[in-house]
Amino acid sequence: MAEAIHVTATVRVPASALRSHAVRASGPGGQNVNKVSTKIDLRVDLGAVEGLSDAARARLLELARHRLDAEGRLVITSQATRNQVRNLDEARARVAALVRAALTPPTPRVKTAPRPGARHRRLAGKKRRADVKRLRAKPGDSD
Repeated sequence: MAEAIHVTATVRVPASALRSHAVRASGPGGQNVNKVSTKIDLRVDLGAVEGLSDAARARLLELARHRLDAEGRLVITSQATRNQVRNLDEARARVAALVRAALTPPTPRVKTAPRPGARHRRLAGKKRRADVKRLRAKPGDSD
């Protein structure tokens, strides 16, 4: 049985929310790839994560929206190494990193206005461009 993932002192993913399954990995590996199941398919029930506020839970669902299966569980796969235990550890670390990322609220956008010099340079450039186009016109042509 898998053990819980402790993200912070108050936030954890209980063991009951984790389901891991070992499957055969793709890619090179010779005969080893055909007989050893080293790829890890870790599924996490995000509703069971303990210690999340409503806002953090919403951010977590938003971050994980493209990695959800039909039942709404987070799907993390790992086949980075040729060792099943290390792949499981890496998948668990990725789950913890995703939950940790959901804990930090996004920084609010601060509206800024262009500086007067920048505004002047932009308008001067527009004026130069308009003059170039005006000088291309045939004499006597007017709108």
